[in-house]
Amino acid sequence: MKAPITVIMPVFNGEKYIGEAIESVLNQTWTDFELLIVNDGSTDNTAAVIASYNDKRIKLVNQQNAGVSGALNTGLKEAVGEYIARFDADDICYSNRLDKQYKFMLENPQYILIGSDVDYINEEGDFIFNFKNTGHTNSEINETFMQNCPFVHSSVFYRKDVVIELGGYETKAHSFEDYFLWVKLIKRGMVCNFAEPLIKVRFNPSSVTIDEKDHGLIFVKLKEKALITGIITDEEGEIMDASLKKLNKSKKEASYNRMLGKKYLWNNYQPAKARKHLIKSIRKEPLKVMGYALLLLSLLPEKFISWIYNVRN
Repeated sequence: MKAPITVIMPVFNGEKYIGEAIESVLNQTWTDFELLIVNDGSTDNTAAVIASYNDKRIKLVNQQNAGVSGALNTGLKEAVGEYIARFDADDICYSNRLDKQYKFMLENPQYILIGSDVDYINEEGDFIFNFKNTGHTNSEINETFMQNCPFVHSSVFYRKDVVIELGGYETKAHSFEDYFLWVKLIKRGMVCNFAEPLIKVRFNPSSVTIDEKDHGLIFVKLKEKALITGIITDEEGEIMDASLKKLNKSKKEASYNRMLGKKYLWNNYQPAKARKHLIKSIRKEPLKVMGYALLLLSLLPEKFISWIYNVRN
């Protein structure tokens, strides 16, 4: 009998964290699932780490590197489950994640997707802050989804048939393939978020999740246009891809440390940790004014920083 849930985990050179990610899925309280790992052309020891697990629920698909969207579309084609739980190879599931999301979907068949709030952790797995989505109910999400991405990708649980009907993941939506899909899904049916964390999302320099402002103004404008129109031309896709490729390792590390600096100021006030990361960002990218501005902010009292944050938002 086919498992009702497929957990799709794309991975590229994820040897450092994938073991912990796999174990968090295998230790779910809901046990009837398929863990479909799409190895997207990894050149490190990712395949060996996956092979070390002897569990019949794990299915491995190897392919040449096609990017996140390509790997996810492969996963959708290969998945046996009626429902898809999306998950990244450097994140961690809380043990009740699948149980809660699956039962909700069964009890509320009018919904086509459910996500959750998340806890963010650093490279070492230490807690940084709890992220609460801007919308939890279907109506809240419909009011705010064009201003803020409504779901954390690694937390979502959705009906496979609806996503396939909508064409899956857009390969030209570089780094926002999830958001591009959410806009379509929100227009298609009811969606929501659990107002509690069901996963831990890991910030690390190699993650594609960096501050969008570091992608450049052209990228940001093209992304906004794509989300509004639902269309990305081949030329626009190539321009956005080129913008992302300009972010070398040093710039990614600088962006990562600036983002952590912000989180330790805005979301979990620890100014000493914020300064540590901001100084690293300045060393990697000394001409970036934002690093110096945030470093100065870290010297101010918490109440003043909270006031600035509230004014900005």
